[in-house]
Amino acid sequence: MRVALLSYRSKPHCGGQGVYVRHLSRELAALGHDVEVFSGQPYPVLDPGVRLTEVPSLDLYREPDPFRTPRPSEIRDRIDLLEVATMWTAGFPEPRTFSLRAARLLRERLADFDVVHDNQTLGSGLLAVERAGLPVVTTIHHPITFDRRVDLAEATTVRRQLSLRRWYGFLRMQGNVARRSRYVVCPSASSARDVVTDFGVDPARITVVPLGVDAVFAPPTVQRVPGRIVAMASADTPMKGIATLLEAFAKLRTERDLELLLVSRPTPGGPTERIVDRLGITGSVRFVHGISDAELAATVGSAEVACVPSLYEGFSLPTAEAMACGTPLVVSRAGAIPEVVGPDGLCADLVTPGDVGELAHALEALLDDPDRRARMGAAGRERALAEFSWRAVAEATAEVYRRAVETRGETRC
Repeated sequence: MRVALLSYRSKPHCGGQGVYVRHLSRELAALGHDVEVFSGQPYPVLDPGVRLTEVPSLDLYREPDPFRTPRPSEIRDRIDLLEVATMWTAGFPEPRTFSLRAARLLRERLADFDVVHDNQTLGSGLLAVERAGLPVVTTIHHPITFDRRVDLAEATTVRRQLSLRRWYGFLRMQGNVARRSRYVVCPSASSARDVVTDFGVDPARITVVPLGVDAVFAPPTVQRVPGRIVAMASADTPMKGIATLLEAFAKLRTERDLELLLVSRPTPGGPTERIVDRLGITGSVRFVHGISDAELAATVGSAEVACVPSLYEGFSLPTAEAMACGTPLVVSRAGAIPEVVGPDGLCADLVTPGDVGELAHALEALLDDPDRRARMGAAGRERALAEFSWRAVAEATAEVYRRAVETRGETRC
C-alpha cells in the first residue's frame, strides 16, 4: 500500500511521536509498503527507504526562542496568520494548522496514496482529507485530557488556570475529530478505555496495537554504574512525575552515594530545575538530551535501576526500553504501565503515583538486593523480546490500513 504518515511534530530520539514515526515507517517499508512521512518541525530522523515531505510551520516554540514573534516576511498565507494569532492569544495552534497544511498538500496528491495515517494530530484538516476520498487511520497514544487535568491540578493561581484552559483549547477539536474517526489505533487497552471515556469514541472503531522496542536496546556489555538511577522524561511537565522522583531521590541521597541520570531537557528556570535547587541535589543529578538511540540504550543500560514515575502513560516506551536493556524497574501503577510490565510483578516494582515515601522505599529495597535486580532484569528482557516488536506493530497497523482501504467510500456511521 501507499501510505501517507502524518505527524505534526516528530522530535528525534525523545518523545513518543518521533520514535513511533521512525520505527513504524521503517518496518512498513520493510514489509513492502511505500511510505511517505509528512511532518512539521522538529523533523524526524528516518531510515533509508522512507521519504520525508517537510510541512513547515512557523516553528513558534523552537529552542532557544519559544513563543517567538515571527518576522512579517515569514507570514505566507492565512494558515500562518491563524497560527500566530492563536499563539498570541495563549492557545496552541499546531495540531489544527499542521492538519490544514497537510490537507492542502494531500488534495493535490490524492492519486499518490491509498491511505493516510495520522499520528495524533487529530486536526480538523483530516476531515477534509477523508471527504476528498482518502481513508484515514489515526493513532491516539492517549487523550491529552489527562495532561490538562494534571496541569490544572498543579496550577496555583486563577490566572494560571485560565491560561492553561486556553492553551488546551485544541482538545475540543481533537475530541470532535476522534469521534468522527472510523479507524483508531491505541497502544494499550488502558489508553483505548480512556479514549472511549474522554473523547467519546465508539470502542468498536478502536484496535489496540502495542508499541515496539528497537533492537539497539539490549543489556550492557560493561558493568553497570553502582548507585546510578536513570529516568526518562520527554517533557518537563507534571505528568512525568519527575518531581516525585526528585523528592524520593533526595531522601535516599542523605544516606548513600547515588546518582540520578535524567534523560530530559528541563525548561531553563522551570519546575525541574527549581526542585533540584531547592532540594540541594544539583551535584547528584545529571541531565542528558539530544542523544542517539544507541547512546540512549547505553545510558539506560548503565544504571542499576530505572524509574518511570509518571502520573499517566498511554503506553510508556521508556518502560519497555528499560526492560529490553535488562534494567530492573520501579514504576508507577498508572495508565498503561502495569500492562507493559505484565501482571505477575516479575519485571518491575509498582508504586502509587505521586507517593514519595513509597517510591523511595521501593528504590532503596531494589538497590539493596542485587540478586533480585538480576532476576527482574532478566524477566524484563524476556518479556520485551516476546511482546514488543516493531515488525509486529507494522503488521498489525497494515491490517488496519487494509480494512480502511476496503471500506473506502462507505457511508459513515
